[in-house]
Amino acid sequence: MTTTKDKETTRKPLSLNRPKKLELSKTVEGGQVRQSFSHGRTKTVQVEVKRKRTYKAGASGRLAEVKESDKPLTEPEVAPEAPPSLDAKHDNLTNAEREARARAIERAEAERETRELEREAHEKRLAEEEAERQQRKAEEQQRLAEEEERRKSIEAEMRRREDEERARIEAEQAKAAEETRAKAPDSAREAPAAPSAKAAEEEAPERGKRKGGDAKPAGRGKGEPRRREGKLTISRALQDDEDGGIRAPSVAALKRKREREKQRAREALQQGTKVVRDVVVPEAITVQELANRMAERGGEVVKTLMKLGVMATINQVIDADTAELVVEEFGHRIKRVSEQDIEIGLKGEDDDTADMQPRPPVVTIMGHVDHGKTSLLDAIRATDVATHEAGGITQHIGAYQVRLKSGDRITFVDTPGHAAFGEMRARGANVTDIVVLVVAADDSIMAQTEEAISHAKAAEVPIIVAINKIDKPDANPDKVKTDLLQHELVPEDMGGEIICVPVSAVTGEGLEALEEAILLQAELLELKANPKRRAEGTTIEAKVEQGRGSVATVLIQRGTLRLGDIFVAGSYSGRVRALLNERGESVKTAGPGEPVEVLGLSGTPEAGDELIVVEDEARAREVAEFRAEKRRQTDLAASGRGTLEQMLSKIKEGEAVSLPVVVKSDVHGSLEAINGALEKLGNDEVNVRVLHSAVGGVNESDVTLARASEALIIAFNVRANAQARDLARRDGVEIRYYSIIYEVIDEVKSALEGMLSPDQNEEFLGYAEIREVFNITKVGKVAGCMVTEGKVKRGAGVRLLRDDVVIHQGKLKTLRRFKDEVREVQQGYECGMAFESYQDIQVGDRIECYEVVEVARHL
Repeated sequence: MTTTKDKETTRKPLSLNRPKKLELSKTVEGGQVRQSFSHGRTKTVQVEVKRKRTYKAGASGRLAEVKESDKPLTEPEVAPEAPPSLDAKHDNLTNAEREARARAIERAEAERETRELEREAHEKRLAEEEAERQQRKAEEQQRLAEEEERRKSIEAEMRRREDEERARIEAEQAKAAEETRAKAPDSAREAPAAPSAKAAEEEAPERGKRKGGDAKPAGRGKGEPRRREGKLTISRALQDDEDGGIRAPSVAALKRKREREKQRAREALQQGTKVVRDVVVPEAITVQELANRMAERGGEVVKTLMKLGVMATINQVIDADTAELVVEEFGHRIKRVSEQDIEIGLKGEDDDTADMQPRPPVVTIMGHVDHGKTSLLDAIRATDVATHEAGGITQHIGAYQVRLKSGDRITFVDTPGHAAFGEMRARGANVTDIVVLVVAADDSIMAQTEEAISHAKAAEVPIIVAINKIDKPDANPDKVKTDLLQHELVPEDMGGEIICVPVSAVTGEGLEALEEAILLQAELLELKANPKRRAEGTTIEAKVEQGRGSVATVLIQRGTLRLGDIFVAGSYSGRVRALLNERGESVKTAGPGEPVEVLGLSGTPEAGDELIVVEDEARAREVAEFRAEKRRQTDLAASGRGTLEQMLSKIKEGEAVSLPVVVKSDVHGSLEAINGALEKLGNDEVNVRVLHSAVGGVNESDVTLARASEALIIAFNVRANAQARDLARRDGVEIRYYSIIYEVIDEVKSALEGMLSPDQNEEFLGYAEIREVFNITKVGKVAGCMVTEGKVKRGAGVRLLRDDVVIHQGKLKTLRRFKDEVREVQQGYECGMAFESYQDIQVGDRIECYEVVEVARHL
C-alpha cells in the first residue's frame, strides 16, 4: 500500500516508545491513501483524522476548550502503560460493529454454556446408566446365588432322602431275613455256618488235589442250592449267607424305586416353592394371555384344557368360566372382572351435606297437542318460540332458564305433546323436579295428557295443573278438575294436594299465581346440589350445526361445568370448547339447574345420555370406546333378529318384503321419534327397514348406501349438500324432505300399502248349460251352451260342474256366437265355448263363470 500526503510525506524509523515496546509509529494523519491491487489496479481512498477536544471548567464555571498552547510544558511522570485490553484493540470500531461483536460474544458464551450443560447432562446420564447397569448386575448375581443355593438345598434334601430310603430298604431286607430264619427248620438253624466265598475258593483246589491230584471245578452236590444267576454283589452275598439263598429284590428294581422317590421329592419341592398368584380374568381371554398372567407355559395350559375336554389353540379365546377352571387347576387364585367395571367410580363419591347449596327448580311442561304448552312458556319468557316451530307443534325439547321479577330462577323444559315423541317426554320427566300439566279448559284431558300423567307418576314428582285457555268462551275449568279425579289427581279445592291454577297464555292471566305455586313447591322440596365438584348432567337434546359441529343441550344436575373440562356423553367424549346459555351468550361456567349448550363433542350423543366430567382424556376415551362397542353389539343383535331358516322360509314364501330407508334428522329426539314410528308400521308381510339413521345433513355416503340398497332417503329438517344432490340425481336416488312428522308417517305408510300384495276377491258372473257337444277338426270339442243366469265373459275363470261336483277349473279358450268371436254373452242367449287344455265335456254339464278382482290392502 502506498500512502500520499497532501503536503509532505514523512518516513520514521522503527523505535521504542517510553514503556520500551516495539511498535510502528503513525504514518498517516490525514490526506489520501492509494491502494494497489493485482493486475495494476489502484484505488484512492480519502482519510480523515478526528482530533480529540478537551474541555474544563473556567473561572466563570463554564466549560472551555483546552488548546495545545494552554497545556503545561512539563509533563507529569507517566505510569507504566498497561497492556492493551480487548476493548482497546477495537476502539476504532463503530457502535454497530461493537454491538454486533457484543452479540456475537454473548452467543458464543451462551453456546459454550449450553455445551457445558449438555456435557454435564450426558455425563450424568452415563453415570445413571452405569449405576443402573451395576444394580442390574448385582441383582442378577444375587438371583444366581439364590438359585444356586436353592439347587444345593434341593440336592442335599434329595441325598438325605436317598440315604433314608437306602437305610429303610436295608432294614426291610434285614427284617425279611430274620423272618426267614425264624421260619426255617431247627436242623437248618443248627447246621454249621457256610464258609465264606473266599474260603470256598481257597478250599476248592486243595480238595481237588487230594482226590485227583489236579484242581477240578466243584459241582453242585445233592441238597446244595443252585448256582447264583446274575451279578453277585456284597449285599446279595451277605444276604445269601444269612437267609440261606432266599432271593431279594433286584438292583434294577431298587434303582427304579429310588428314581420314583426322587421324582416325587422333586415335585414336592417344586410345589412347596411355587408362587400362588392372583390372576385377573375378564369375560373373554386368549389362552396365551391366560398363561402369561399365571406365569405358566402355554403348552401346559393347552394340555390342561384338553384334559377338561376343551380343544383350543394358543391364540383362541376362551370364556371366563373355562379360564376359572384352568386357574384353579394350576393352584392360583382367580379374580374375575367385567368390562363394565370400567364405569365403576365414574360418578365419584356422594356429596357431603355441608357442601350442598340451593339450586333452581327444574320444571317440565307437559300436555296434549295444541293445549298451549309452548305459548304458556312464551308468556312467561316474554318471547315467541311457537311461531318458529313447523306446523305449530314443538319438534324437540327446549330448555330455558327464566329469571323472575323477584330474582328467583326457574329452569323450564318444554316437551313435545305429540304421541310420537313419547320417549322424549319420558326423558323430560326423568330430569325434572316439578311437572306442570297443561290442560286446555275447552278440551279437558286427552290421550297425551293421560300419558304425561303416567310419566309424572312414574318419576314420582309433584304435579301442578295449569288450566289454560280460560279466556275462551267455551272454557270449563270445573270439568277439567272433575276429569282429574279419574286419574287419582285430587285438586286442593276438593280436599286434595294437587294445585290447579287457571291461566291464559294470551292475556297473561294467572301467570304470577303459577310462578308462586312453582316456587312454593320448590321450597317444600328443598332442592340442593353441590357446585364444588365435577359436573354431571343429562343431555336434553343434541344436534349437528354447520361450523360448530355436534352441539348438545345439557341440563347440569350437580357440580359445575367449566371451559376446558374433559367429559363423557354417552358413547362419545370431548372437551368443553364453549358454553352458551339459552340466549346464545357465551358463559364460562354452568352450575346446578342451568341448561347450557356444550360445544366440543367428538360425536352427537343421544338425548337422555348422561354427561360426566372425568379426570383425563385417557379415561374419557376408554369409557367412550366401551360404550360404543356395547352399543354396536346391541345394534347388531337387534338387526339380526330371527334365525336363518326363518329368513329363508319367508323369502321362499314371498313374505320378506321390506322398505329400506335412510333417515337423517336435525336432532336426536326427532330421529328417535321417527325411527320408533317407522318400526310400528307394517305387518307380517311388509315392514320398514332403517338402514342408517343419524343426525346431520344428507351427504354422499348416505346416497351411496341408498343406491346400493335401493332405499329411500328421509331428510327431516335437514338438506342434502351439493355433492349429494348431484350424486342422487345421477344415480336416481329419491330424497324426501319433511318438516312435520305426520307427513313422514303418512307417506311411508302409503308406500308400504303399495308394496302389499292385493287381496283377490272372486266375483260371480253367471251359469251356462251344455246342450250339445261338437267335435271340430284342429279345435277339439266345443260345447254348445245356453246362458241360464247372469253372463259369460271371454277370458274369465270357469268351473265345470257335473252333478253339482266341480270336475275342472280353468279358463275359457274361446267364446263364439254363431261364427263370430264375442267378448260376452248375456242371459238367454246361446253360445259356443271351448276350454283350455280340457276336452272331457258332456251334455248336461253346467259351466260356472267367474272373474277375480284385486282389491288394494291397507295397513
